[in-house]
Amino acid sequence: MQLSDDIRLKVIFFQQTEITEYHIYKRLAKKIKSEENSKVLDQIAEDELRHYNGWKEYTKEEVRPRWFFVWFYYIVSIIFGFTFGVKLMEMGEQAAQKNYAEVAKVIPEAAIYQHEEDKHEKQLIEMLDEERLQYAGSVVLGLNDALVELTGALAGLTLALQNVKLIALSGLITGIAASLSMAASEYLSTRSEKTNKHPVRAAVYTGIAYITTVTLLILPYLLFENYYMDLAISLTTAVVIIAIFNYYISVAKGESFRERFIEMAGLSLSVAAFSFVIGYFIRQWLGIEI
Repeated sequence: MQLSDDIRLKVIFFQQTEITEYHIYKRLAKKIKSEENSKVLDQIAEDELRHYNGWKEYTKEEVRPRWFFVWFYYIVSIIFGFTFGVKLMEMGEQAAQKNYAEVAKVIPEAAIYQHEEDKHEKQLIEMLDEERLQYAGSVVLGLNDALVELTGALAGLTLALQNVKLIALSGLITGIAASLSMAASEYLSTRSEKTNKHPVRAAVYTGIAYITTVTLLILPYLLFENYYMDLAISLTTAVVIIAIFNYYISVAKGESFRERFIEMAGLSLSVAAFSFVIGYFIRQWLGIEI
């Protein structure tokens, strides 16, 4: 069959995508612990290879995989979890799906391949249920509480104390005590609920998320002497943490990034602004000069 230049380019792109995905899924199938999920990924990989060979019948040429993306998605999946890596990859392919309808007018198999790709996406959504997502609620609790409490505390302490060492000391004591308190509360809460989550793991996820956030927010006060600049860096860091975490959740769980980000960022910054004002009035009321 003689293909037009436009259709041929689209088919070659599909061909390259299929062989790239084949190598990604093959590698993930060997790495994933669940035998059932491994078989699903291995079967998807074989389907991708079959699609590649099907497209090759029309292009009559071998196409090399995009090795950068093979290793990129593989490494992302290992670091951030298979769910995040696979769904991030699927998101990147959605823009190309509209080209299938165009190609299907010339190559009938395109419609079949598109249907199978949609089936693969559903299989992936059903199979991927990782521990780190099961405990996402615990991480949210730790992050959210740390961001709201520490941004507020640091804002108030910055204006009330106006001394970077005292602010850092107060923030660390507050943060460490609060992280232990939150971890204990999450342990008791999870233990009383009828869920598949392990109370100790839930507590550990909450505590780690909290103390990590505390460390990042207080770090500027340990590095720089200008406490207003330190506060600005801490608030910026808080917004970045919120953005990164909510992007992770929006991809992995298919939820709205914008709504979650605006809600969390708005809450943290509002508390910080209110605490900053409170810190000023308390300092004036007590007449404290340090």
